[in-house]
Amino acid sequence: MKTLVIGPGGREHAIVRALLRDPAVQEVHAAPGNAGMAAEVPVHPLDTNDAAATVELARSLSADLVVIGPEVPLVAGVADALREAGFAVFGPSARAAVLEGSKSFAKEIMAAAQVPTAAAHTCFTAGQVTAALEEFGAPYVVKDDGLAAGKGVVVTQDQQEAAEHAAACFAAGGHVVIEEFLDGPEVSLFVLSDGADVVALSPAQDFKRIFDGDQGPNTGGMGAYTPLEWLPDDFVEEVLETVARPVVQELALRGTPFNGVLYCGLAVTPRGIRVIEFNVRFGDPETQSVLARLDSPLGQVLLAAANGQLAGSQHLPLRWKPQTSVNVVVASQGYPQTSRKGDVITGLERAAALEGVSVVHAGTAFDQQGQVVADGGRVLSVVALGHTLDQARERAYAGIQEIGLEGSQHRTDIAARAARGDITVPAQSQE
Repeated sequence: MKTLVIGPGGREHAIVRALLRDPAVQEVHAAPGNAGMAAEVPVHPLDTNDAAATVELARSLSADLVVIGPEVPLVAGVADALREAGFAVFGPSARAAVLEGSKSFAKEIMAAAQVPTAAAHTCFTAGQVTAALEEFGAPYVVKDDGLAAGKGVVVTQDQQEAAEHAAACFAAGGHVVIEEFLDGPEVSLFVLSDGADVVALSPAQDFKRIFDGDQGPNTGGMGAYTPLEWLPDDFVEEVLETVARPVVQELALRGTPFNGVLYCGLAVTPRGIRVIEFNVRFGDPETQSVLARLDSPLGQVLLAAANGQLAGSQHLPLRWKPQTSVNVVVASQGYPQTSRKGDVITGLERAAALEGVSVVHAGTAFDQQGQVVADGGRVLSVVALGHTLDQARERAYAGIQEIGLEGSQHRTDIAARAARGDITVPAQSQE
């Protein structure tokens, strides 16, 4: 098959590489891609939010499958336009993508489907914010109700800081969702859906804060690892039964079948599993770690999902490499508040030559001399496979040491607590 991957980042580069490993995939194209993808597959200039241009590109390539990576084109209805033009698309419709585009809508769906989540209030005024903050108490959780690229959430002990974040969201024309704080380790689980059936990938854990020790502002994600050896054996099936299937069924009942990947952001609390958030696409940086372990042919599995045929796929259950995968993100100077561009990146080949190590590009481009330069934000990921979590961490950080980028930043503690055995599932209370 011929596949087209829409998006410019690390998630899309990881998808491209996994598709290239599928023996049934004849061609992989990316749009707009980045420097890393351009070195491996044909890339095409594209405004990813332009539905007509995306359809025209898919037509020109005779694509058998289009995979949409980012959330913004999904919310904008690009998947709808492609489906109407007759293409097999992995990615939800605009109506289904509201599950990520509006946190209040996600809460409504969860309430209807009886999915366990944090108590919450949607607030439109400063007075409502104050009342909600005082009701739930610290730590305060304030979320921009709309899309915010993973950076619209503030979790703080400071009520004034929480109120200021809400005020900034109001000033930008939005509203906020204020939630009770969920205490317990967090888990990311990607669930493939064809509108009726669901299949889970390997659970992962990511790291949102910019600095070591989970300090500093939220980012799009600074690293991840998988699998999570500290999870109970029945965790995935419990999430499928209590979260993913009920949500997919509720959306189908409303006439908006969900076809794509449902990202379940979860907290394992003393009261059981609770949903923190949903996204409607593969998460970045978890995708880089998760797909590095996938042994099943991604293209054939995604095509089955796109065509409503997951249940009959010969490639289920999914197969996984036995190794552990660790991903450490390298970000530009000033990220997440600002984003420096144009600095030359060195050592990419040396890092990728290390045993078990690969470099996944995100914010990269070529300069006029053909050198790979930073194009802002999260620049790249160093992904390593190892026989143990310790070995995977050592290999990832060895790769990081080979890479030169002026002013860059990365966390030094990705998966460190798990490697020390410091993460445990809370004992379940009977409340």
